[in-house]
Amino acid sequence: MRQFMLRLITFFLFVSFAYSAQALVVVVGKSNPIETLSKTQIIDIYMGRYDTFPNGVVAKPLDRVAGSDEKQKFYRLLVNKSEEKINAYWARLLFSGRASPPSSYATNDEMLDELRRSEQTIGYVLESEVDDSLKVVYRFEK
Repeated sequence: MRQFMLRLITFFLFVSFAYSAQALVVVVGKSNPIETLSKTQIIDIYMGRYDTFPNGVVAKPLDRVAGSDEKQKFYRLLVNKSEEKINAYWARLLFSGRASPPSSYATNDEMLDELRRSEQTIGYVLESEVDDSLKVVYRFEK
């Protein structure tokens, strides 16, 4: 029994490490003409500073569900802030009427479907979730 428990713990540690080690990438739908974005441009879009892509097309940033590992990792990599600090930031902007936060999706599949459907959307996904219907416009360095 002890041997089984050790193997089970080792397995879960391996799976959680492999999952957390997956790279996050920023993507748009294949039909979006944008080929690449800088980290600064992504910050501007996700933090409500700009509401368009560099080519002038309206940008609609999409977010993962609150509390998800991907959302926490994304904002850490993007602006080195916790999800709580991001929520406080958006609360201030909403109160002032200056901007609205990115749209949140309850499931990853819903968000991926919206990314594929609209030329205006931008989102972040695990690199393993990218298929030929999505275009990577930014890769976070490890």
